[in-house]
Amino acid sequence: MSATYQDFNTLRQPVVTEKSYSATGASNQYTFRVDRVATKVQIKRAVEEIFEVKVDKVQVINMPGKEKRRGMHVGRRAGYRKAVVRLAEGHSLEVTEEG
Repeated sequence: MSATYQDFNTLRQPVVTEKSYSATGASNQYTFRVDRVATKVQIKRAVEEIFEVKVDKVQVINMPGKEKRRGMHVGRRAGYRKAVVRLAEGHSLEVTEEG
């Protein structure tokens, strides 16, 4: 099967931080920002269809929005949902490579 429009809507963007980059090498885990209503099954299917790899495990974290101030004005950043995807042995992604 090939990736559908819904699969590309589920995965928003890869999260490239120092912590997520170290997890990539150590335990074959990749972190993505995902749709707010995406389930673990939908995330697993999207990664498998888009990147043609085998997913072992998916963990989902709801990140709360942060309150931000500038002087007397108070605002709030939007929260987001991220997924940590562990790939099966022998599989890897080239999504976080700089080039």
